Amino acid sequence: MTMARLTIYKDSNMNSTAVSNRFIDEYMEGANEAQLKVYLYLLRMLGANQATSVSDLADKFNHTEREIIRSLKYWEKQQLLTLDYDAQGIPVGIHFKDLETGSVMDTKRASTSQSLAMFMEPAGESLGQTAEDHTVSPYAKPAYTTDQLREFKGRSETAQLLFIAESYIGRPLTPAEMKSILFFTDALHFSEDLIDHLIAYCVDRGKKDFKYMEKVAVNWAENGVTTPGQARKFATKYDKNVYTIMNALGKHNAPTVKEAEYITRWTCQYGFDMDIILEACERTVMATDRHRLEYAESILSSWLQENVHHKADIHKIDELYHRKKNAAKPASNNKFNQFSQNSYDFDELEKELLRN
Repeated sequence: MTMARLTIYKDSNMNSTAVSNRFIDEYMEGANEAQLKVYLYLLRMLGANQATSVSDLADKFNHTEREIIRSLKYWEKQQLLTLDYDAQGIPVGIHFKDLETGSVMDTKRASTSQSLAMFMEPAGESLGQTAEDHTVSPYAKPAYTTDQLREFKGRSETAQLLFIAESYIGRPLTPAEMKSILFFTDALHFSEDLIDHLIAYCVDRGKKDFKYMEKVAVNWAENGVTTPGQARKFATKYDKNVYTIMNALGKHNAPTVKEAEYITRWTCQYGFDMDIILEACERTVMATDRHRLEYAESILSSWLQENVHHKADIHKIDELYHRKKNAAKPASNNKFNQFSQNSYDFDELEKELLRN
């Protein structure tokens, strides 16, 4: 007897969260445990139109708030989402990207166009804020409508601004990038000269991303920068950390674009304080005369994986390394072996760097 085909049904009200196959195929393998937990849980919140916060995520998954922020920035770097920040640089809003269409996800099933940014609560008291302190930053970027963008493009002075921006970028601007220009003029009240200097400043540093430009612009606005001259003075002061790190590595020249990228990664992407970076620089200088930025990158990236937040964390890692190394060695009365050895096999690391 021929068996009839089975028809499979599922309840329409099934309580589930959809994950893109593209995410599983292309992005899941490269992410660590914390990053995966954060992304999947945010998808859950997105589907339920529920609010969350950095502190809630940290409590739920037993991670530090810095680890949660690093995970959010990781997914932003992968271009799966974009973040909105408050005046203290804390993420307070998230816009998910639909991996199948390339568009920004709509978090409401109705006809509204609000994103998860409307449902992401500030980090709260655990980061030094009170419940009454959840105010919108005066420098927050508004959610400009299509009509507002159309009105902006119709202004007589806008054509010159867009021409300047396109000349630096080397291509026509997207509507989202035009909204960034509108943000500089409308919310930050930047002059045409200051916008010109802003874009040139970022492009000279190898940054053509308008999200990066917005962060620089907000930083200038918060510090009272209103002219290109003030911006140049402020940049000199801001870049002191760069030269401090360069000097700590024994380099006394102005950083190249590649060198600046390393330093920006350590301070911004990795989120390390200067004392940790300088500790890595000191160990690097003691170990090698060549490839110092690469050495320091190897040290700092390993500390990032070890969740280093303070210098005390580094000492714990060193002690654990020494205990394991000593346990693996046969007993010896040689007093030389009593000295602490460095936690990194720099000779082997240098060979690896030279092979690449």
